Parts: sequence; C-alpha cells; structure tokens
Amino acid sequence: MTKETQSKQVLVEVTISAPVATVWRALREPMQLANWFGWDAPGLADEIDYIFHSHATVDEAAHTIQFEPWEGVSDSFELIEHGGATVLRVVRHGGLPIDWKDTYHDINEGWVTFVQQLRLLLDRHPGNKRRTIYLSGAAAPGVPKVSSALGLRILRNKPDGSEFAAELPPGVAVTGTIWHRTHFQLGLGVRQWGDGLLVVTDKGPGEKRPHGGGSVLITTFGLDDGAFAALEARWSGWWAERYSETK
Repeated sequence: MTKETQSKQVLVEVTISAPVATVWRALREPMQLANWFGWDAPGLADEIDYIFHSHATVDEAAHTIQFEPWEGVSDSFELIEHGGATVLRVVRHGGLPIDWKDTYHDINEGWVTFVQQLRLLLDRHPGNKRRTIYLSGAAAPGVPKVSSALGLRILRNKPDGSEFAAELPPGVAVTGTIWHRTHFQLGLGVRQWGDGLLVVTDKGPGEKRPHGGGSVLITTFGLDDGAFAALEARWSGWWAERYSETK
C-alpha cells in the first residue's frame, strides 16, 4: 500500500435524500447540529461550537469542513451532489488505514453514529426536534455484550432495511427496520419511538471495563413528556441492573 493511499481513507459514506444546500445547513447551523450530533447533554452546544466552528476550517463553496488535527490525523466532512440527493463522506487524513473489525475506536464509531442520526433527521424528520437517552458503562461480571443482553445479535445477519420485531428492554414489543451496522454497533429504526433510532454499541474488555461493556443511544421524535419519561425510566432501570452508568 502506498503512502498516498495511507494518507486518505473514507471512514463513512452515506447518501441522504436531501439536496446539498439542505445538508450543508444541517452541518453549519447550531440549532440543526444539536438535533443530530451527539446526544442531549448540558455541554452539547459548547462541544458543537468547538468542533464545527472555532476549531474547523470551512470551505463554503466546496462544501467541506476540515476538523482540528489530533495525534497526526485530521478528519473532514465532504458533500457531493448526486442526482438531487447528497453523498456525505467522513474522510480521515493521515495515519494508517483503520481496521474496523479488530480494534474499537471511539471517534470512528462516533462518526458513524452521528452521520446516521443526520441521515435519519433529514430523510425522515426534517424540521422536527429529537429527544435522546444515552447510557454507557462497564458490564457487571457475567453480563454479556449489550447487543447480546438485548437479544439483538441475530439481527446482524439481516441486511439493512430488513424488518425486525424485538422486546426492548425485554417485555416491551417494538418493530422497525435495520438502519445501519458496523462490526461494533447496530442501528435500528424503531416505529414506537416516533420512527426513532436505537444505536447499540458493544465494547470489549479494557482497563475501565474488565468484563466489557458498551452503550445505547436512543433517539425519539414526537413522544409526549409522559411517554418519554417512562421510556427513560425503563431503560435506565434495565441498564443499572447490568452495567455501570457513566456519561
């Protein structure tokens, strides 16, 4: 593999059913960014400003955003018009090619999750506001990976767009479609959450998680306060019985 090939790698590529100008606004306007990047948290606005504005180089004409370098590499967003839709690429500049199967990387997996949340927003919920639930932590002894604990491992064998039915957490029936996957995460579109999204991420053993662990990120649309509070309480209780909760 040549040095030139090593210097640039497409981490994520998705096609969004919206014109470039619409996607570009979602990458630049703070209120829109807060509706797909990360999850609801007190410091989200400051994080967005740091990553997308004060520490990024923006080319409005080319529709590219180059993010601040770290450890010898830098990532960028690139938009390409494609028949009225938009191809969005997250590109890694510098460093060695990434092995997606053997090594978990928070930043790489995070880009996948966030870009898929952007696709969900613009494809299914343009102009709508999300609410999210995020749980992350280490597994207790004897507790399996998150996807296994939820009984979702079998869904990894089904293609994107396939229908599924499951109990999340066990006892509550949901239906939807398989939205995306990597070796470490699985995204499911869930009708009962206002055509929302569940992203389940598995993490292997490490210094802070000797028995492994992972996270769940739930994106909802249109749930009233009571329904959202009940969903949050149910998931938080399920999580606390199996994993430490760290945010």
